[in-house]
Amino acid sequence: MKLFYGEISDDKVIIHDDEQQHIVKVLRMKNGEEIHVTDGKGNLASGKLMIEGKKANINVSEIKTGHPDFSPKLHIAIAPTKNIDRIEFFVEKAVEMGISEITILQTEKTERKNINIDKLRKQAIAASKQSLRFHFPIINDSVRLQDFLKSINADSTFVAHCHENLERMELKEISKPGQITFLIGPEGDFSEKEISYLSDNKIKAISLGNQRLRTETAGIFVAAWNYLNISV
Repeated sequence: MKLFYGEISDDKVIIHDDEQQHIVKVLRMKNGEEIHVTDGKGNLASGKLMIEGKKANINVSEIKTGHPDFSPKLHIAIAPTKNIDRIEFFVEKAVEMGISEITILQTEKTERKNINIDKLRKQAIAASKQSLRFHFPIINDSVRLQDFLKSINADSTFVAHCHENLERMELKEISKPGQITFLIGPEGDFSEKEISYLSDNKIKAISLGNQRLRTETAGIFVAAWNYLNISV
């Protein structure tokens, strides 16, 4: 399936400009080739490619709406790594495994303060197309840990940390609701002050095993754990 990103409204489909350029200039596709366009909201249009100069359009033969999304939904709030390539790798792999939402957290020990969120969103779209997802994940703006806690449900939110002297539960003990949120700290982990603050806000702590995982590895681990239980 050759899947592209665009807007779908009733019987009208518009392929996004950057996708059109990719079709014409990079892929050098030809008139009449079968293509598919999703809006990332569960809708999928199929039809034949029509190229006019530098413009690419679709002659729609069918539009399918309401493709089911993944369940349970997973939201990972993760601190950015100093090496941005590692957080970009996490985004790509987590999207492939069905993550629903990603938030970049700013914590006490976060070394990287400036994040190109637009670039992460483009990577999420690319990974969604590559893995044939018709529901694209939400990539939120960067937010401080304290502000993030104002927008979540504490009953279905967990924090993964490496403080062995503090109480932590096992992943297998989690009863999955319709949506679950995980907080993953920076290189150097959350501070004990932050862990106490999270505990005061009814956020339960979990262990991801005996090994100490890098930030991006912990994120991918949680995404894979959820992926094993996903239904569509």
